[in-house]
Amino acid sequence: MNKSETKKNNSGILPSTTVSLRYLRIAPRKVRLVADLIKNISVNQALGQLSLHPRRAAEPILKLLKSAIESANNKKMDIDKLIIKEIRVDKGPISKRWMPRAQGRSTPIHKVTSHVILTLAQSDKKLEPRFIIETKRPKKVKKEKKEVVAENKDRSSKIHHHPAPEKKTEPKEETRKEGKPERRGFLKRMFRRKSV
Repeated sequence: MNKSETKKNNSGILPSTTVSLRYLRIAPRKVRLVADLIKNISVNQALGQLSLHPRRAAEPILKLLKSAIESANNKKMDIDKLIIKEIRVDKGPISKRWMPRAQGRSTPIHKVTSHVILTLAQSDKKLEPRFIIETKRPKKVKKEKKEVVAENKDRSSKIHHHPAPEKKTEPKEETRKEGKPERRGFLKRMFRRKSV
């Protein structure tokens, strides 16, 4: 659910956009740990923080932030000046389940949900990005390998290498040390039904 707002600030009217994520199946206290990281910072910094954060709540908040950026882009807002003005995590409905326990008892299980509301605002000054997020890796590695192979070919043309002789593997004959009897049938003797 997306809705836009324009609120007055000391410097004038700043355009803002608000998006919300409802019924997220993670407890609010766990989502707030991630949400507090990205309060009052630029959008680019928040994308960098969320894309590398190990907590499970970081992925849905990252999707919500990308949705908010697209919403701001549709309203012709300058993305380089966007900051996260407010992110609020509210408690959603609780699904109650029961787990059977010993001696006929039961224990309640509360499946808690969260509502996340994110507001982006456009700041007065242009913010310099601290992180540069690259979606695709550069393919320089393959080019370097080709150059190394080409150098090796040039060297090999000057120096003549003789191929190493291949080692022939012959099947090994089973050899038995003399003096020790063969232990065949040991498990059969050990685990037969009648005792000797």
